[in-house]
Amino acid sequence: MGLKPFQFKKFSIAQDVCTHKVGTDGVLLGAWVNVSETDTAILDIGTGSGLIAIMLAQRTSIRARIDALDIEVQDVQQAKENVQRSPWPKKISVLYTALQQFHPNEQYDLIVTNPPYFVDSLLPPDEKRKRARHAQELSSEDLLKNAVRLLSKRGRLAVILPYAEGLHFVKLALKYHLFPQRQSAFRSRSHKPAERLLIELSAKGKHQEDEEIILYGNGDEWSEQYRRLTCEFYLKA
Repeated sequence: MGLKPFQFKKFSIAQDVCTHKVGTDGVLLGAWVNVSETDTAILDIGTGSGLIAIMLAQRTSIRARIDALDIEVQDVQQAKENVQRSPWPKKISVLYTALQQFHPNEQYDLIVTNPPYFVDSLLPPDEKRKRARHAQELSSEDLLKNAVRLLSKRGRLAVILPYAEGLHFVKLALKYHLFPQRQSAFRSRSHKPAERLLIELSAKGKHQEDEEIILYGNGDEWSEQYRRLTCEFYLKA
């Protein structure tokens, strides 16, 4: 029996055949990214189950259109099924293609991705998981170079990475004239070290906003901050 679908307030995510299951990283990015100035084209790189694309469909206006890319056939099929079952099937197109070979006729106001990382760690034996979880098929340089190619003049790139990799990514982005507009360090508890870094970059030199997100408040209860961030999605938020 496959893994049960993950139920959110307004949609569910089947995840029995896709490479990566619903996790905190994807939900964080989908809930955190700023969509206030995004009424047109959005690109989700490495969509997997389609989770982030569907979250952004929920958060954006009826005019928004989302392209979701993946290089795994099973992930693309599962994402398509999840999109069709969602309340917003007309807003999302799921495409089987690598970012490097993707040449649309337009540019994007927002690009989001939960990208490959753990570059220096041991590679898992499963080739599909390796491609999705390690920077073998999509390096940070490739991501940034193609993001610059595909972003509109006002466009933003939003990513979530392990904290140390995130700091390195911000420095590397300067080479491509992308500057951090927002950064949020994510930690499970206030006394723990930061585990993830959420980053929004753009070609504009606006003042950077530095924030922090803490998962747990007292005991095993979610913090009020995390609850507010995810309240439109998680059933218990």
